[in-house]
Amino acid sequence: MITWATFPFVRYTPALIIGIVAYLYFGVAWPELWPATVGLAGLSMAAIFWSVRQRQPALTDAAGVLSLLTMVALGATLTQRATQSRRADHLYRFADKVECYQAVVDEATVVRAATYATTLRVQAVRVAGRWLAATGGVRVSLPRVAGIAQPRYGEVWLIRGRPDVSKLPLNPGEFDYARYLEYRQVYHQQYIHPDQYRVLRLEPPNYFVALSMQAAAQLDGVFRHYITTKREYAIASALVLGIKDDVDLATKQAYTATGTTHIMAVSGLQVGLLFAAMSWLLRVLFGRAKGFQLWSALVGLAVIWSYAFLTGLSASVLRATVMFTVIIIGRALGRQDSIFNTLGVAAFGLLVWNPFLVADVGFQLSFLAVLSIVYVQPRIARWVDVEAFFYARRRPWQAKPVQWAWRGSGWFLDKVWQAVALSLAAQVATFGLGLYYFHQFPLSFLFSNLVAVPISSGAVYVGLALLGLKGIAAGIGALLPAGAAWWLDLLPRFVAWLFEWMVWAFNEYIFLISRLMADWVIRDIHVSALQTVLLFGLIGAFLAWLNTRHLGWLRGMAMVLLFYAGSRVAEARAVAPTEEFIVYSIPRRSAVGFWQGAAAEFVTPDSLPLTETERTYRLLPGIIRRAAQRTAYRVGWRGSTVPVQRLADRDSANPRLYFKPGPVVLARWRGLRIGFVANRISPAIQPAPIDVLVLRRNARIKPETIAAVFGPQVRVVFDSSCKIWYVARQDSLLRAHGFRTWDVTAQGAFRCPPPLAARP
Repeated sequence: MITWATFPFVRYTPALIIGIVAYLYFGVAWPELWPATVGLAGLSMAAIFWSVRQRQPALTDAAGVLSLLTMVALGATLTQRATQSRRADHLYRFADKVECYQAVVDEATVVRAATYATTLRVQAVRVAGRWLAATGGVRVSLPRVAGIAQPRYGEVWLIRGRPDVSKLPLNPGEFDYARYLEYRQVYHQQYIHPDQYRVLRLEPPNYFVALSMQAAAQLDGVFRHYITTKREYAIASALVLGIKDDVDLATKQAYTATGTTHIMAVSGLQVGLLFAAMSWLLRVLFGRAKGFQLWSALVGLAVIWSYAFLTGLSASVLRATVMFTVIIIGRALGRQDSIFNTLGVAAFGLLVWNPFLVADVGFQLSFLAVLSIVYVQPRIARWVDVEAFFYARRRPWQAKPVQWAWRGSGWFLDKVWQAVALSLAAQVATFGLGLYYFHQFPLSFLFSNLVAVPISSGAVYVGLALLGLKGIAAGIGALLPAGAAWWLDLLPRFVAWLFEWMVWAFNEYIFLISRLMADWVIRDIHVSALQTVLLFGLIGAFLAWLNTRHLGWLRGMAMVLLFYAGSRVAEARAVAPTEEFIVYSIPRRSAVGFWQGAAAEFVTPDSLPLTETERTYRLLPGIIRRAAQRTAYRVGWRGSTVPVQRLADRDSANPRLYFKPGPVVLARWRGLRIGFVANRISPAIQPAPIDVLVLRRNARIKPETIAAVFGPQVRVVFDSSCKIWYVARQDSLLRAHGFRTWDVTAQGAFRCPPPLAARP
């Protein structure tokens, strides 16, 4: 008999998640779900009451299954109801008819090197001269130049023009930013020029959130005032407040390579540290007071929610705060033994509030890490009893200092072992997600976290102390003469010096590990969503076997491993014969790729090498997805294995011509004939029929010349170095003459298999 009443939310929450995921992947065309869900809920309740009265195990099991199906339906229904694009007044419904629109800044601004980025929530649109109420989110970017103020939460803007629907990934394997925004109910994007918008007024959608953001900005100002080194200030603000605008690229890469990026985000670590310190202090001071368990829980809730408020009420800290709130309430009610059910309640509540959190990486990592720490960490810690080992080495005849040394060594090394067990436990649950989202696994995580977490934890306490002391000093200073301000600032300055030194040591250690263990990172790993699920199944079956020692779990592991290996083989077989020529979509650049199975050669015809950022975000995802083993980068065809030639043109040597035609480069690869033009084509050029013509840098061409030189069947491709106005003008002309065209900036990368690839 299945006891459904035991840990109910351990069952209900996964069922809710299944419903949410089912709708996200398959539910776009589903009809309205809430009537069926209400009916199913009523049927489920009737079945439960009937099974309780009958007291038959079969009926109880059937009622339980019906309850889980109701949770699945509830998850799908909540997701459907939360999808704003289904609304009749959504921005989608107005398409390209929008002349201008009014919107409010709805989140904190992300400060980048050259732009500001934020999200607007549309309030009204003007269509055919009339203002209409509308809804929808728009992700906007503004140039970060003189005269452009950083957008503030609650500013109401009037924007000329219409936003564009978020673009799908432009290059093979590229991060699907459109889907990322869609899960945040943002379906449009727009780059706004300084003369394209006007701030009408300040009207925050939520004054409590606005006040919270102002508080976070004031606290960030304290760190900016006391911590003079830019790198240390950036990490200090990220560590305590979660503000990462000033963290440079080198620091981000060092933290990523060592597996410590979680430290830079205010989440469960900081909230947990604050709660642990507060609990310890209350227990030491008032542990024997009457009603301690209840009122200490209330104090704990007040402290962590105050911290959430002071850090700007960001999504990550809110998620962690809700999770700890449920844990605190569960402990106060004497439910410490049902931590898994408590975490299930927290996840259930968050998903009911926002079903799209299921697709949030932070949400996934947070709950999986906590679950793994709760379940796996004690089991790993029991592998070795370090303290008992050292305690057994004590002898009565030994001197007191020697006995203290044995005891102290045992205590210290036991704490080290506990930290190792915690780090290993956290990696057990997050291993699959790390491969899926970040395509790498840092083998140095144990060495980095073993020192980084204690130092950063201490730094969090010192940073919070600095903020507290500065607040106290400011309050006292307001009551004293102006001359007392210098003396009151002595203690905050000392704490700030200590804080900066700890952050410096923390940073130096991370950079040291990243240098010494630069090769301790398994990179460029691609696992699909199905393979990630199989990895979790493999880990879960192994943990179940360790707990029960039933051979059935080993058979299950073998089956999962077989499915995983089969999926990898199927991927390899699909990629091995793939051959294609690709013109990539990289802003203001010319870049092409020649793919043959797991080998790729990339060429930049404009003789300028790609930057590391362009390689990482534009080319690397496709390389990882195809598991490419051999890649080469060529600048301006130098060293390329693809045969190229320049067409002879007598006009280019004519001294009377002021605007000389540019060279036409022809490449032949696997039977595919490709031409590259970056200037004017001379009518006197030698005809050369080709399959694909790539136009670069606003090449001055005429349809008649293209037909005469390259043939009327050539496929014309505008690469990313062509301007928008140029593409719009030439595209219409070429199409009017019967040419097929492709704009990589608007349509994504151009992909074309060579003729030889179709041969057996």
